[in-house]
Amino acid sequence: MTGIKRVSVLALALLMACTSIFAQGTKETTKATNGQTEITVLNYIDMSEPNSANEIKLLWDKFAADNPDIKVIREDLFNEPFHQKTEAYVASGNLPDVLYMWPSGRSTSLHTTHSVKDLMPFLEKDGLVDSYNPACLVPQFAGFLGELPNGITMTHMLYVNKKVLADNGFAIPTSYEEMKAMVKPLKAKGIDLIAMDNMDAWVMQSCLFSMVVGRFGGVDWYKDLAAGKISFTDPWFVKSLSLIDDMYKSGMINPNSLTSPYGSSRGNFALGKAAFYIDGDWSTASFQTDITTGKALLSPEVQGSDIELMVIPTIPGEVIHNSNSGVVGTGWGMSANIPAGSAEEAASWRLIKFLEGEYAQTYRLSVGAAFPSNLNVNVAKVVKDNNLEPLVAKRAAYYNTYTTVTPVIDGVLAGDVYNVINTGLQEIGLGSKTPATVAKDVQKAWETWKANQ
Repeated sequence: MTGIKRVSVLALALLMACTSIFAQGTKETTKATNGQTEITVLNYIDMSEPNSANEIKLLWDKFAADNPDIKVIREDLFNEPFHQKTEAYVASGNLPDVLYMWPSGRSTSLHTTHSVKDLMPFLEKDGLVDSYNPACLVPQFAGFLGELPNGITMTHMLYVNKKVLADNGFAIPTSYEEMKAMVKPLKAKGIDLIAMDNMDAWVMQSCLFSMVVGRFGGVDWYKDLAAGKISFTDPWFVKSLSLIDDMYKSGMINPNSLTSPYGSSRGNFALGKAAFYIDGDWSTASFQTDITTGKALLSPEVQGSDIELMVIPTIPGEVIHNSNSGVVGTGWGMSANIPAGSAEEAASWRLIKFLEGEYAQTYRLSVGAAFPSNLNVNVAKVVKDNNLEPLVAKRAAYYNTYTTVTPVIDGVLAGDVYNVINTGLQEIGLGSKTPATVAKDVQKAWETWKANQ
């Protein structure tokens, strides 16, 4: 999740050289053809994930069938290639008509350059404002509704394999110290305490550290920081960094996780090679059954009997308990280049309404991809009527249990600051910097960023 940055000549050259799936490329050539209005889309999808092929069939193919007057030219990317391409499009000023977005963070440049339209007037015109969770319609990073979100995202989730714990004489821990005490006995049997993938720098920051910062800094840590009441060199932040340092040094998190690509350790957790797994709430979909192949990392039976979803339990010195880190979720935005009142605008808005409508959000709920922002989706009824897998129901219970939510770091800080945090967390894991040094680096980055505003 990066802010506005100077795009290199190389990046622009690659943009010009790459063969884009987007037809001829310019808005002038994206006109009605054969009675169809043509729109381009930048989609975010991991085609290796369960149900990804099914998503193409049940969402994108369905929209095409129901809207024969619209031709969608879609580009599918994932993780860093997606974000790099987005930044290249922003730099070129030639965005796709509809694109997958974050409310801040990795989509900061889309918001601050006003590369996307404010979607609130579209919702108001169609009488759809009351159809969405009000928390999902608040102004985003640049003060307007740049993307219509899928829902609210909790970026920290601790998966627990109760069977692995029970087989080794442990119960679900109620404190950080209890978890730490499990490291040596489990390691003696070749079992990691926590599986986590930290090669991509955002993972530690988003999926663990943001929650930890909230525990030590409180619900209003960002407001206090912005008001100048606290700084990154104060104990709340140094303690947060020190906890991550302790987790690496004690073996709670294996330093080898720093070479593990995102998502690669899910299989080890599913096989019982780790007692816990840390990720965001979205990752539940990765463990559920692919309805196309019938295969799952965790069978419904195992989901029901062996797996629990929780947050890291009580941490020594925390000022709030059982809190989590959360942010308005990802969703869909519309290019500001589209002429107002045009056929392209109408087609793009029809697609966004479909992607965030009752049908699409019910589908995402059924496969565990997202919990709905659309209030017309009756979660309890969908779970019951469709006999959904246990992880779906447990995820709903998880939201109802952990209701104290603190900011996600890359959801409130600019890239010039949170990238220093991301790098610092990796340096702590490698043992090349101390928590105190990283705290100073972050404070310097924060002061530099503020001075340039």
